[in-house]
Amino acid sequence: MYLSRFLSIHALWVTVSSVMQPYPLVWGHYDVCKTQIYTEEGKVWDYMACQPESTDMTKYLKVKLDPPDITCGDPPETFCAMGNPYMCNNECDASTPELAHPPELMFDFEGRHPSTFWQSATWKEYPKPLQVNITLSWSKTIELTDNIVITFESGRPDQMILEKSLDYGRTWQPYQYYATDCLDAFHMDPKSVKDLSQHTVLEIICTEEYSTGYMTNSKIIHFEIKDRFAFFAGPWLRNMASLYGQLDTTKKLRDFFTVTDLRIRLLRPAVGEIFVDELHLARYFYAISDIKVHGRCKCNLHATVCVYDNSKLTCECEHNTTGPDCGKCKKNYQGRPWSPGSYLPIPKGTANTCIPSISSIGNCECFGHSNRCSYIDLLNTVICVSCKHNTRGQHCELCRLGYFRNASAQLDDENVCIANVCDNELLHCQNGGTCHNNVRCVCPAAYTGILCEKPRCEEAGGCGPAGSGSAGTPPAPRPQLLALLALLALLAPLAAARARPL
Repeated sequence: MYLSRFLSIHALWVTVSSVMQPYPLVWGHYDVCKTQIYTEEGKVWDYMACQPESTDMTKYLKVKLDPPDITCGDPPETFCAMGNPYMCNNECDASTPELAHPPELMFDFEGRHPSTFWQSATWKEYPKPLQVNITLSWSKTIELTDNIVITFESGRPDQMILEKSLDYGRTWQPYQYYATDCLDAFHMDPKSVKDLSQHTVLEIICTEEYSTGYMTNSKIIHFEIKDRFAFFAGPWLRNMASLYGQLDTTKKLRDFFTVTDLRIRLLRPAVGEIFVDELHLARYFYAISDIKVHGRCKCNLHATVCVYDNSKLTCECEHNTTGPDCGKCKKNYQGRPWSPGSYLPIPKGTANTCIPSISSIGNCECFGHSNRCSYIDLLNTVICVSCKHNTRGQHCELCRLGYFRNASAQLDDENVCIANVCDNELLHCQNGGTCHNNVRCVCPAAYTGILCEKPRCEEAGGCGPAGSGSAGTPPAPRPQLLALLALLALLAPLAAARARPL
């Protein structure tokens, strides 16, 4: 009976999900962490995998530039218009807000005219390399869900590397190389993401398609997250279940889209030609108007909410987990090793809830009425076994049939459940008595006893003709007894006649 109810609820959930979450809301499958279902033991929670919504992660980052004095304007300097070495009357001055180009302008609201942007100092120290590291840090593990997009106001760099860190900047690894000539710059053959496949999706490539100097529409550089997703989910990302299944079973794939920090290494500005024009070095610089990074807090499928408080992102962990990434079990819930939630089974996932430690079960989960528990894998939950003191239920929080909750006792009291002395529906109280709180019968004046089964006169030694209860007067025969005696008198002659021989 329980299994059929469970399957029915599951089928209904799938149907509702398919209606309420059509494409492109492809990341909304795991935004509910639990639901109540009914079992023979009453209502219990069915836990499932969950994760926060995808959002613009640039709202929560900290940016660092190296060298720290690379931003233009201190001292003020002039620079040439993009692609025109003969118009060098633009000015950068850090002390004047209208002429300043600080790093925070890489993440402000775009759409204004003219565009706001960060800008580096010009290449006035050529032939010394003009190199800049831009580090984006979250102090939190995040999972990328959309393309990283960098918009330049200068020409796109001739050489650039996008790097990632999984340990808060202690170590770095390349995500992708960008160059006008990959073989010359990085000793790599040029490739694009379209040249990859499911089997090579983790390959680190060098691409030349974004480093095209001053050509029209040459401002944007991508790191293609969605194109990599498409190898598993299809070109329109309609089969997200396939992608989730791959992320669930392939740790390296999941880690590929996971970062704590990103670093943009600008190695050589856009020259646009073979040689550097040493007479017009003010035309060479870096300028970025916008960086887009979409993702979600990594909570190991144990949280739906990630809060930003005191400049810090933290998962609001469920499933008895804790830690900034919900990466461990709470105290007294180490009944089995911690593990992340699972995307499978699709569409709601499996929570892998942390269960109570054996030492904590008696006090924490069963209110002192049991010292044994059993983990139910189907429900991802724990139930108490062999509840004592006339209790029952998942946590020994209910009373057995025939017993009732003692309102004056706490849940952990041995006397929390008391017997069914009486019940008005079953009419246990006799002779017109009524049941009070299932504990005692309230009897009419003429009767007494636990169930009002005794005439009160019997307690005085007998019931007289007038019900006086005097001890010397025998009790009057009851009407039922008199009728029985009369019937026997009528039947006696008939019985005698039949007994005579013929």
